[in-house]
Amino acid sequence: MITTDNQVKTLYVSDLDGTLLGEDSQLSAVTVATLNRIIGELGGLFTVATARTPATVVPLMQEVHARLPFIVIGGSAMWNPVTGTYEHTRGIDDTTVNAVADVFGRHGAHPFIYRRHGSMLHAHHYGPISPQEERFVAERRHLPLKKFILDDCDYLHSDDEALLIFSLNKYAVLKDIANDLKATVPTCSVMVYHDIFDESEGYLEIFTAGTSKAAAIRKLAQEVGAGRVVVFGDNRNDIAMMQAADHSVAVGNAFPEVKAAASEVIGPNTADSVARWIEADLIQS
Repeated sequence: MITTDNQVKTLYVSDLDGTLLGEDSQLSAVTVATLNRIIGELGGLFTVATARTPATVVPLMQEVHARLPFIVIGGSAMWNPVTGTYEHTRGIDDTTVNAVADVFGRHGAHPFIYRRHGSMLHAHHYGPISPQEERFVAERRHLPLKKFILDDCDYLHSDDEALLIFSLNKYAVLKDIANDLKATVPTCSVMVYHDIFDESEGYLEIFTAGTSKAAAIRKLAQEVGAGRVVVFGDNRNDIAMMQAADHSVAVGNAFPEVKAAASEVIGPNTADSVARWIEADLIQS
């Protein structure tokens, strides 16, 4: 593709789980090859925006020749895949961390506190963990960019910057905690959503106020000089960033509310639909 000076640059941003990733929660060989053509031959501006941390994003994206920062941890940070470092972090202050922990305590729950330690994330936890959290820890215990620090009786105090307070549990349990947080802790931003495989299960993410994937996308678009932003998503927590985009695309397997919020609906995540759509858009532009 030949780019002229007066041509509007487009930033393409995709969610990962249920959107860019297939049923096996991996990138298919077709999607990898297409993304590399998009980034290399076609000169496209592509990145991902996800609730995941670099600990799992980096292995998933290792075969993609990424040049732009990944928007990670729900927009509370970016990860530069070229330098292997965090950028544009948005930390949670100690007063908010303690206030959030108090709310969890009232509900008999115990969150993880994710703190940035250089290029690592330290996930601090104290007290009982849910069965979902036990599985979560077991699957991620040996990741090179994340370290779990369990039974940490001093987990509320650290010199490391807190980027995320996180919990997995039954959705109904987390919804009650989220409502309490929204009513009592105005200095935090709260996101609660269903698991895409089992709607009875859920995730609760707490950031410093004003943090979102949408805000991070706007910042990145400004940095790269993009005059048009196209986003792709499937889950309810993608709606806000889709509403902030110039054009939003829901994959065919998306929740009905996401499809209703999107500018258009394409094929499912199992058909390499996102990568194929971007390739076609670039060729046509």
